[in-house]
Amino acid sequence: MSDYELRKFVAPEFVFGYGAAGLAGRHARNLGASRCLVVSDQGVAAAGHTEAVVRTLRDEGIACATFLGVSENPRDTEVMQGSEVFRAEGCDAIVAVGGGSPMDCAKGIGIVVANGGHVLDYEGVDAIPKPMPPLVCVPTTAGSSADVSQFAIIRDTPRRVKIAIVSKANVPDVALVDPLTTLTKARNLTAATGLDALTHAVEAYASNAHSPVTDMFALEAIRGIGTALFDVLDDLRDRDARARMALGSMNAGLAFSNAILGAVHALSHSLGGLLDLPHGECNALLLPFVVRRNFTAAPRRYRRVAEALGVDGALGAGGTLAAPDDEVRDALFARLGDMRRRAGFDKGLAQYGVTRGQLAELARLALDDPCLSTNPAPLDARELEELYAEAL
Repeated sequence: MSDYELRKFVAPEFVFGYGAAGLAGRHARNLGASRCLVVSDQGVAAAGHTEAVVRTLRDEGIACATFLGVSENPRDTEVMQGSEVFRAEGCDAIVAVGGGSPMDCAKGIGIVVANGGHVLDYEGVDAIPKPMPPLVCVPTTAGSSADVSQFAIIRDTPRRVKIAIVSKANVPDVALVDPLTTLTKARNLTAATGLDALTHAVEAYASNAHSPVTDMFALEAIRGIGTALFDVLDDLRDRDARARMALGSMNAGLAFSNAILGAVHALSHSLGGLLDLPHGECNALLLPFVVRRNFTAAPRRYRRVAEALGVDGALGAGGTLAAPDDEVRDALFARLGDMRRRAGFDKGLAQYGVTRGQLAELARLALDDPCLSTNPAPLDARELEELYAEAL
């Protein structure tokens, strides 16, 4: 495949930097909003971020209704409840405040109020006929990048699976990326969302749908997150380290929204859907095993990942190949495992309650995930089950 095959790149307008969240009212007004549904969750509201955004809306003369009924893995039922609130309150725009869960739920609400039916009707790629109402996103985590992506991940509660809704219609109108909103995050959430962002960047760079544009964002994200994450974890109040993490997460989001992802996310979506496990922690656990399995399918790509993470011997002077592939593969596997443990995630899947008897069903569900189509190595159900087994 040539690096210069046709590729599209979609991204929202975004404002990055200290104080960006304070611009929510101005941007909602510019989009013609008169009454916004503010979608958030209880934790973000308790930290004060939801009300701070609501104040900026009211300062611009925009009325607000608030929907806080969002779970860690947003459910189809929550999307439908939120859409009912949107209609009942006569809203004409949506502002999402929080991590990936409120932002994905907000996207689902927008899809339903614009197109009717049930949110599960829109599973898949480019299945949304009508654009949603104006959407402004204010992320409070440095990880999900839902604020800049064309993905919405929703838990299908009857089937106990996570579905992906992928469409340009999901791209927010404006993302307001304010590193200061991440200062209230606890260490565990900071670590989990940071490793989620790293996974986005690694999978986007190795994806078989990559392009020179996505490569640029992905590699910069890997380099930045590789150092910034542990600076943040050493000092949760370090504003500049938080800013570097927010920038790394945004870069990773711009990369994966366009290059898509891979087997880590297919496996994680299956886990999160069936067992309702934390997405970032699942990614952190699975990433080393998937990279090791994929390495021979894209060795030059993974060497670049290793180089970006500072793995010795990945590349020599002038970018020439140095250590043999198997040595770089093992060193990268070790580095990713060490990062996971340093972040505080040293458990295997068994300690999350996953049993060997569930692996075949989890693999079957992962096999249907659209993220698997851009994994650099083709993987069948048996190989997916083996990956789960390695992570037990």
